[in-house]
Amino acid sequence: MARSINIPLDALTARLNLQGRFENVRSQSLGSRFANLRPISEFLDFKRLSKPANFGEVQSRVNYNLSYFSSNYAAVFAMLSIYALLTNLVLLFVIFLLVGGMWGIGKLQGQDLAVGNFRASTSQLYTALLVVAIPLGIWAGPFATLLWLIGASGVTILGHASFMDKPIESAFSEEAV
Repeated sequence: MARSINIPLDALTARLNLQGRFENVRSQSLGSRFANLRPISEFLDFKRLSKPANFGEVQSRVNYNLSYFSSNYAAVFAMLSIYALLTNLVLLFVIFLLVGGMWGIGKLQGQDLAVGNFRASTSQLYTALLVVAIPLGIWAGPFATLLWLIGASGVTILGHASFMDKPIESAFSEEAV
């Protein structure tokens, strides 16, 4: 007799509040998401760069800067994503191949593809697309690119957020009780 193990996924994800963290991201359009980009002179203000005194100050700076510069950090992530794809041309080719192949097969609207005497159904075309794309995708190394993207954006964004001092106005608003 086999015993099944039930993992309470709701209990695990409720602690992380994953649903609540991304609700406002889904409700915003792309234009409104980037409407509150801070100016580059404010984002790269070298006069406000300083070494934090302790870990508590690092936490305070990161909490403040992640919300204040959130659109700028999204733009940094987008630029790093574009850079990662442009430096991995095989992965970029595989993405275009999959998107173009799916689009082309979708344009057939369920009809068979007929080229001369050759006929192929949509399921055969999808299978052929996967037979070509999966080995190419494995060779392209998408996991290495994804891990590089996570690491590079984490170091860049968290580094900026921890070394960029809060503006003077925010220091006064925190002390006023």
